[in-house]
Amino acid sequence: MPQPMPHRVSSRLRSLAVATFGPRALAVLLYGVLAFPLALAGCWLTLAGLVFGGLLSVTTPGLWLVAGTVRGALALGALQRALARRLLGVEIEAPALPAGKGPAGWRRAVLRDRAGRRAVGCALAAPFTAVLPYTAVAVGYVYGVLFTLHPLLAPWNHHTVHEPDGSVRHVSLELFGHQLDTWPRWLLPCTAGLLLLAAAPHLLRHALTPHRALLTALAGADAADRRIRTLEETRAHAVEDAAATLRRIERDLHDGTQARLVGLAMHLTAIRELVTAEAAPDRILAAVDTARGNAIQAIADLRHLVKGIHPPALDEGLPAALAGLAADSALPVTLTTSLATRPRPAVESIAYFCAAELLANAVKHSGASGAGVDVTVRDGLLRLRVSDDGRGGAVIGAGSGLTGLLARVRTVDGTLTCDSPPGGPTVVTVELPV
Repeated sequence: MPQPMPHRVSSRLRSLAVATFGPRALAVLLYGVLAFPLALAGCWLTLAGLVFGGLLSVTTPGLWLVAGTVRGALALGALQRALARRLLGVEIEAPALPAGKGPAGWRRAVLRDRAGRRAVGCALAAPFTAVLPYTAVAVGYVYGVLFTLHPLLAPWNHHTVHEPDGSVRHVSLELFGHQLDTWPRWLLPCTAGLLLLAAAPHLLRHALTPHRALLTALAGADAADRRIRTLEETRAHAVEDAAATLRRIERDLHDGTQARLVGLAMHLTAIRELVTAEAAPDRILAAVDTARGNAIQAIADLRHLVKGIHPPALDEGLPAALAGLAADSALPVTLTTSLATRPRPAVESIAYFCAAELLANAVKHSGASGAGVDVTVRDGLLRLRVSDDGRGGAVIGAGSGLTGLLARVRTVDGTLTCDSPPGGPTVVTVELPV
């Protein structure tokens, strides 16, 4: 049943009010107001520090003034990143700060570091990009409110005109020579004001794009810093993973296989004593059966241990290994593989373990009735896509197994993404360079 016209109009007005003056919109508005004065003050201070420091650069105080200016630009970048994070929800990765031993070492590190030079460039260029959202606030919000409230502000919203004959005339808002000072004419500024307020959030968002791009490019970490940080993290994860694997192997060998082999040796000793004592055949056969069972179980433990290091199924290639994994899964799994070339062993192993973990998660947590595994090699990337029709809600982090998979994938410069809206479906995509 269609809603009545007044109800639809009131719903649209409420939506307009929330979009224009809601908490999120007000946070963006506050950023648009603060960004330009902050950028302008930072630009003048940085410029003054560089000019005076350059003039005095032949002296020691001049070098210290330049170093202090660069450090101030870095602090200004940190403040701008904090404002962008708190008010815009934009996370900009911080660059690595220069460090040196002693005051002289600190000064040399600050003057030579690329992050400082980029921060100075950001401070000098920020006013040119921050003026755009400031203008958008003035046009969209200030004029929008003034036009909308023109009937109430009309007694004060006028200017005085002195006529040639000496008389004084108060002129209100005019359009094509006609004063908007009566009720029918007030509809024009009110409508224009509402349109400006409706467009203000969109105008401000687009006006902020150049400033966000400048902060990301110059006030944040550059590509080399991010690459170094990623390599450090992946190296640490690889070392931790190797250490955890060694501990697991040692524990499994000590608690499982070693104990069974010790038991096998003890049973063989008992069999020798029974044979020497010419015991009854049934007692000897019982001891032999027990020893045989221990030997079989020790072999199974060793196979399981080796499979955890390198699955034997991968000796026949990734498609065959994934086919065996799909056949052993508790869910019906649709497998599609298209590999023009065989990836290197490390990539095959990571893809196999990712598929195994994701299928196990689908069985244990998703409540799915089926899953799909799709593997392709294209443009130098092995792309593994595991999907299920479960309840969704999977998130990378928050203690989930996806965090461990992401750490494993990043050791070879791979990526892992998860698309799992509430209600499903869940699609996890792993990309690995072949």
